[in-house]
Amino acid sequence: MRDDILDRLMAQLLERATLLPEGSYTTKLLRGGIPKMGEKLREEAAEVIEAAAEPGDSGRQHTIREACDVVFHLMVLMASRGITIDDLRTELERREGVSGLQEKANRTLGKTNEPQ
Repeated sequence: MRDDILDRLMAQLLERATLLPEGSYTTKLLRGGIPKMGEKLREEAAEVIEAAAEPGDSGRQHTIREACDVVFHLMVLMASRGITIDDLRTELERREGVSGLQEKANRTLGKTNEPQ
């Protein structure tokens, strides 16, 4: 595991998923289950798309803030399933060098994705 902000945040979220501390926004989301976490993730995804359409540096900064909200809510959902940033790194490394179209076709067929 590396030690950057994403790793530190993931560690905190995994801990909260286990301890479910009272008064925590993360606990509230986790207790709401996949429906609540999914609802928030959809809401934040829509907001990042809207922000990305805004012009200039203010639109760029707004997009960054909204993208962080998407990442946070995705990470809460991941924590609920015990998925780590390292799990994502592993999967992305597995996909590296594979065409996105081929990777999707392989998933549909249930095949392992080997670089072509």
